[in-house]
Amino acid sequence: MRGFTLLEIMIALAIMAGTLLTLLSAFNHHLAIVGRDREETVALLLARAKLEELEMVPADGLTPQEGTFAPERPAFAWKLALSPTAVTGLRQLTLTVFWDDKRKSLSLDHYR
Repeated sequence: MRGFTLLEIMIALAIMAGTLLTLLSAFNHHLAIVGRDREETVALLLARAKLEELEMVPADGLTPQEGTFAPERPAFAWKLALSPTAVTGLRQLTLTVFWDDKRKSLSLDHYR
């Protein structure tokens, strides 16, 4: 007798289906990681640009503020918090960038 039995074909299809589902799941997981990393990279670059912009403001003129990155990146918002440090004349600036309706955030600390 030549050929495959129905049972052998069903087992081979079950193995192929399991392998395919595993591969699709892994691919989807890695796509989500790439998307998250891209969002965090954009947030980091926006935060660094905003901190550089704030460097132009005199130190005594800095106040807590917030805003958005519209019109280029309207989905991203920012908030600046100021804190004193143990060193006289030195303040900690914490710039937080929010996205995804403030469900995700990234903070950078800068001392000035």
